[in-house]
Amino acid sequence: MSKALIAMSGGVDSSVAAHLVYNDGYDCIGGTMKLINKHSTESSCCTSDDIEDARSVAEKIGMPYHVFDFQDDFKEKVIDKFIDCYEKGGTPNPCVYCNRYLKFEKLLDKAKELGCDYVATGHYAQIEFNGERYILKKAVDTAKDQSYFLYSLTQEQLKHTLLPLGALTKEDARKIAEENGFVNSRKKDSQDICFVPNGDYVSVIKNITGKTYPDGNFVDREGKVLGRHKGIINYTIGQRKGLGVALQEPMYVCDKCIKDNTVVLARNEELYMKTLQATDFNWILYENPPQEFRAKARIRYRQEEQWATVRVIDNKNVSIEFDEPQRAIAKGQAVVLYQDATVIGGGTIV
Repeated sequence: MSKALIAMSGGVDSSVAAHLVYNDGYDCIGGTMKLINKHSTESSCCTSDDIEDARSVAEKIGMPYHVFDFQDDFKEKVIDKFIDCYEKGGTPNPCVYCNRYLKFEKLLDKAKELGCDYVATGHYAQIEFNGERYILKKAVDTAKDQSYFLYSLTQEQLKHTLLPLGALTKEDARKIAEENGFVNSRKKDSQDICFVPNGDYVSVIKNITGKTYPDGNFVDREGKVLGRHKGIINYTIGQRKGLGVALQEPMYVCDKCIKDNTVVLARNEELYMKTLQATDFNWILYENPPQEFRAKARIRYRQEEQWATVRVIDNKNVSIEFDEPQRAIAKGQAVVLYQDATVIGGGTIV
């Protein structure tokens, strides 16, 4: 009998994943990663209520349950990288970091320690084997699809991962949870970054680092001073609201220059670009990708994929040219390539 460690957050999706894997005949162990309470005064996950909800579901299913203290790993691999990206002028994607370093690396190591063959999670995506490689595909429920966040999974990780919700809708999952009397069947989905529950990432960064971020100049693309900003980490590419400066026409953040502590503002039409560079690329569909090929690309989670030409510089670096200009391409965000419903690979915009 194959054995699986179920990553349980205390939410409905991971609880239903546990139920489905158990019913498929796996020998299951439930586990919750305790990630942030030591490093954050306020959080939207890993609370005692979440742990008790996960424990309750594990007991109802009839499987052992553990809590794994990964707080120091989370601080190093997710929170510190998140802060570093903002301080360097980027817009980070911490969910990608967490999947890459915690859920599918650290937790998989823990699974192997416990004698498990697989890690199972409540992500909405699908894994298939095409005879040569493990491939990642979009979920049936496209509104909930999370393949964008999973582009960094390696072949070894995909081989040892179960995603039982990939063929279900969210409504299906809630129905299963209700039919089985799970305590969290009506629990709301989390919307925020787990360690930034109210969306105020600036306060979180300041509280963790103890730093102050100096005021500087807003400038236009020619370098003309337009006003004063309140610290460079307060602004993201494409932002218009909350600039705190009176201008004659609508202006948006189009760049941040760390070297001279300036935030560059531009008109909306100037936010559009046709090309981007990406690094730290992970290829799922290919072992050795073609030097140039056509694909659809997504530069943010909720965006519809856009046709582009991909030129491979080397295995870790690509240049992407879109058919149509894209608005507010942000350094630090993930770009993920698709062939229909299949993830080709992805990397970090630079």
